[in-house]
Amino acid sequence: MWGKLVGRLLARPWARRAAGFALVMLTVILLVLDLRRTGERAGRAAERLDQLERINAIQRRMLDAAARRPRSRDDLLDRLRGGEF
Repeated sequence: MWGKLVGRLLARPWARRAAGFALVMLTVILLVLDLRRTGERAGRAAERLDQLERINAIQRRMLDAAARRPRSRDDLLDRLRGGEF
């Protein structure tokens, strides 16, 4: 029943033209929504990259500080006496 109704409706030229415009508009709307979602994903990825860079910089500073630490109590005393702290 619905098939015959749609078939009769699409037999008219103005109805086919309206259906074509509707399909074009639907395609444009879906494209815009997909671009928005892609932009949101790219923004989250950029934010994660910034966080990773900050974390890596902090870890690098921690490793540098650990490499310069005194190895024993005697080294610590020498540094304190020498005024290096």
